[in-house]
Amino acid sequence: MTQLPIKNRFHLPKGMIYLDGNSLGPLPIGVSDRVEEVVTDEWANHLIKGWNVDGWMAQPARIGNQIGRLIGATPGTVTIGDTLSVKVFQALSAALKMRPDRKVILSDSGNFPSDLYMAEGLIRQLDQGYELRVVAPEEVASAISDDVAVAMITQVDYRTGRMHDMGEITDAAHRAGAVMLWDLAHSAGAVQVDLAASGCEFAVGCTYKYLNGGPGAPAFIYIRPDLVSRVEPALSGWLGHDAPFAFEQSYRPAKDIERMRVGTPPVIQMAALEEAMKVWDDVDMSAVRAASVRLCDQFIAEVEARCPTLTLASPRDSRNRGSQVSFEFEQGYAVMQALIAHDVIGDFRAPDVMRFGFTPLYIDETDVTRAVEILGDVLDNRTWDCPEFHRKSRVT
Repeated sequence: MTQLPIKNRFHLPKGMIYLDGNSLGPLPIGVSDRVEEVVTDEWANHLIKGWNVDGWMAQPARIGNQIGRLIGATPGTVTIGDTLSVKVFQALSAALKMRPDRKVILSDSGNFPSDLYMAEGLIRQLDQGYELRVVAPEEVASAISDDVAVAMITQVDYRTGRMHDMGEITDAAHRAGAVMLWDLAHSAGAVQVDLAASGCEFAVGCTYKYLNGGPGAPAFIYIRPDLVSRVEPALSGWLGHDAPFAFEQSYRPAKDIERMRVGTPPVIQMAALEEAMKVWDDVDMSAVRAASVRLCDQFIAEVEARCPTLTLASPRDSRNRGSQVSFEFEQGYAVMQALIAHDVIGDFRAPDVMRFGFTPLYIDETDVTRAVEILGDVLDNRTWDCPEFHRKSRVT
């Protein structure tokens, strides 16, 4: 396995310290050439033949297996396509059908809002008395009672980096007879995940963060192997059919994970993702996690020594934290804009959280120290207190 970091595998602007891979990963070397090849060679010259001769139709399964290696999923249990919100809807609706006598979807207040929105929308659509029950993150395990149909939990909190114990919560769900659905948006490529060992029924996640698939890269969905042929897809799309080119009038789901495909795969975006996944071919997730813990611990220690006005929002214990560190500050938005202006790239989450993601593939100890020095200067000199840094952009 290769030694980290592997900065030479990414396009990173000179002088930039990129601490926002938890929001959008940088461009891996080779992706631009691969996308150009798909457009100017495969699409331009092969046209419709590309579905067969260039293997476009098999992309979702190939990439699914690439991702599966990083999240502890057995081959043939992960597929790619659509957005994460769509995959949440698919998994959640299928999970509810597995427990028709129960009416509660349990989640926590640290979950990403889109997951909660999809649950609310599904509840309204079904109109069968379902309830979305939201509890504090630390109350999840004890709140999974025998009326819960599905526990829908994001493993790593998008704001604070707080990380749930996957094994503990999955076991609690199963003891209560509930279905377990994990959102791995801030886990895949960041922390060690073993879906097969956990026994969870479903998992979903995005690919544009730590997996570096590019803006809008398609999401993934996992189904436990013993359930793959029995799960009922709510979105019965053409490419989820067992024989799409038989053009049957009625839907008959595929016998494998392909039943969770919906529409035509975005070939160009998937080509970018498939090429980006090559970065991981010789990377061991245990090494990534160990380096991440070191970098995050170093950042916390140096920020608290240099910037005492900031308050740590993330768990101090790395066992309870993903691959990001968040600090609270009343003027956090303006401070982050000033940092970005100085080429230290993080992001902001309301009401006052500054987020910093640590990806050991391209971040090292020197980057951490330099980022803290710049942060300290921004605070000491009140560089942030300028009108342009207070002006809110649409994306924060």
